[in-house]
Amino acid sequence: MTLKTRSWVKKRVKVTGTGKFKVDKACKRHLLSDKTKKAKGRNKYGLVVSGSEVKKIREQLPHL
Repeated sequence: MTLKTRSWVKKRVKVTGTGKFKVDKACKRHLLSDKTKKAKGRNKYGLVVSGSEVKKIREQLPHL
């Protein structure tokens, strides 16, 4: 049986050089004029996925 990669995960998750998974944070697409500069700055960079979620992502991306 063929192992299939889930396309939605492939589009949303990046693999770092050390093999960790990184995802973008939410709340940075619209309504930015209502958010403070501090809130927008905290939201600037990606988020490293926690250990409990890594197993789920590995199942969705079998070829990594």
